[in-house]
Amino acid sequence: MPLNANRLHPDRSACWRFTSMLLASMLLGACATHPARSGARPRSDLRLDTESVARVRHASLLGTTTTSAAPLTVASSLARVAPVLLVVLGNHGKVDELEESLKECARQAEYQVNSSLFGNRAPTREECGEELEVDGCGEPITRAMLLGRQKHVIALACAREVLTELWPAPFSIEQRYRYYRASRFIETISQEEEQRLIDQGCTRELWRTIKPDIVLHKDYNLLQAVIILDFKFPCPPTNPAQWKQYGQKSAYSGLNQGEVYKEALGGEVFLLTP
Repeated sequence: MPLNANRLHPDRSACWRFTSMLLASMLLGACATHPARSGARPRSDLRLDTESVARVRHASLLGTTTTSAAPLTVASSLARVAPVLLVVLGNHGKVDELEESLKECARQAEYQVNSSLFGNRAPTREECGEELEVDGCGEPITRAMLLGRQKHVIALACAREVLTELWPAPFSIEQRYRYYRASRFIETISQEEEQRLIDQGCTRELWRTIKPDIVLHKDYNLLQAVIILDFKFPCPPTNPAQWKQYGQKSAYSGLNQGEVYKEALGGEVFLLTP
C-alpha cells in the first residue's frame, strides 16, 4: 500500500521530535552563553558610534532621512561655515545662489576697475606697492589701498541689490561699530558721527572701531550677526586673500579682523574674493 505523504512512520516521528528538542536546547544554550565565551557581538557594538550619531543629527537638521555611512556633502562654502544659513534660507539651493551672486559681485568689481585702469591685465606687484598719497595722520596710502576702495564701492553696491532680493532678514552694509573688548560691549556709530571723525583728517579717532563690509542678521537685533562677510581684493591678485592683522598700536593688537568681528558680533566670518 502506498504511504500517505502527510503521515510519518512512528519511529521517524519520534526521531524528528528528539531532533527538534535537541536543536531548541542548543539554541537556548547559545543565547545564554556570555558574549566573551561565545564570540557573539557585544551589546555595546549595537550602539551608533559618535560619527554616526553626528551624521544622523546633521541629516535631521538638513531635513533628510538618510543614514548612509557615506559622509554628507555641502556644496556651498557659506553653508559649511555657517549652517544656520540653511535655517534662515530654507535649503542648499538658496544658500548656493546667495554665495555665487556675492562672489560675482567681487568678480565684476575686479574686472571693471582693472580694465578701466590697466586694460586687459592686472596691476603688477610694483604698481600695487607704489605709495600715492598720505592720510591725515601721515600714513602712506598705496595704489593697492586705493584700488581696493574703488572695488569695494562697486562690489558693495552690487551686494546690496543681491541681498535685497535674496536675504529675507535685515542686513547691514559698512556699519561701523565701537567695540570695547575688555567689557565685551559693542555699539553702533552713526554715519554722521563717522563722517565727523573722518573729516578731522586723522583716522586715529576711529581707533576702537570695526567696520565689516556686510553683516547678515537673523532678526532685528542689529548687534548680533549670523555671518559677517568681507570683500578682499588682493593686489597683485597672486597674493592670498586674508584678514587684516591688527598692529601693536591697535585696540585689538594680536588679532585679525575676522577674529574681532566674530568675537564682537557673535557670527561666523567669511571672505569674498574674485
